[in-house]
Amino acid sequence: MPLINPPDLLQRLQHHLGLLVLGKSEQVKLALTSLVARGHLLLEDVPGVGKTTLAEGLARCFSMSFARVQFTADLLPSDILGAQVFLQAKGQFEFRPGPMFHQLVLADELNRAPPRTQSALLEAMSQGQVTLDGVTHQLPAPFAVIATQNPLDLAGTYPLPDSQLDRFLLRISLGHLAPEVETQLLMSRRADPLAGFKPLADAADLVALQAAADAVQISKDVAEYAVRIAAATRAHAEIERGISTRAVLSLMSAARAIALWEGRDFVTPGDVKLIAVPALSHRLLLKSSAQGTFARDEAAHLVGELLRKVPAPR
Repeated sequence: MPLINPPDLLQRLQHHLGLLVLGKSEQVKLALTSLVARGHLLLEDVPGVGKTTLAEGLARCFSMSFARVQFTADLLPSDILGAQVFLQAKGQFEFRPGPMFHQLVLADELNRAPPRTQSALLEAMSQGQVTLDGVTHQLPAPFAVIATQNPLDLAGTYPLPDSQLDRFLLRISLGHLAPEVETQLLMSRRADPLAGFKPLADAADLVALQAAADAVQISKDVAEYAVRIAAATRAHAEIERGISTRAVLSLMSAARAIALWEGRDFVTPGDVKLIAVPALSHRLLLKSSAQGTFARDEAAHLVGELLRKVPAPR
């Protein structure tokens, strides 16, 4: 289907996904924003709130190839990336790609795997490729990873390393449904919410949306505003380590995608403010000993506090 109007297509996609993931319109918008900005998404929440459904729904919306990898303590990097297999008949090795060679990969419960296995995703997320035995294999395009993570206060979880967290464009939480929405879900009798859920676009439309977002302009004033926010995180008394330059670039990519929702070809300070918390809070290292959900909430609070203090251009 041809891409005619980015805001119109984005809003239709949001509505379509909203029929699948009830009562989470804002989270659906952020998930779509992450894809349009060529980013990876981290869904952090307790089990059973619809994280997997949202991920598979995104893939189906764009007719993208999809793979789900259940991360466990015994999962090996080769289980994700693939391996060289010796073919007796041919007398040679042949590469057998793993589930990473899909357009959208769901890394389910990523923090249940040990750091060695988690790190297998780094090259794929950073460069869209996988190197095995000295041979580089390109991943399909468009490509995105959606990872789910349980709060660290749950047993059997490992904290994601900072280098891994920094590869995620946005971190969001779905949260529990409002009582009236949960009642509606119970009355719908949907044994499989994905049954009959059809595509609304295709991968070429997503590529076109990504190109449109890339074309959105950033003025010097807005760029300087983002740099001031970054500097404020690095100087804050309660933050051990502020955001990196990669994080600022990610913030601007997400802000470009937010501007596209409004049909603008330029980023405003409001776009930056709107996306700053989900784009930056998971990248902060706090001085406090807060863990899991408490650390996430405290980091989000600190980013919100800085947004109120750092002067924005008019």
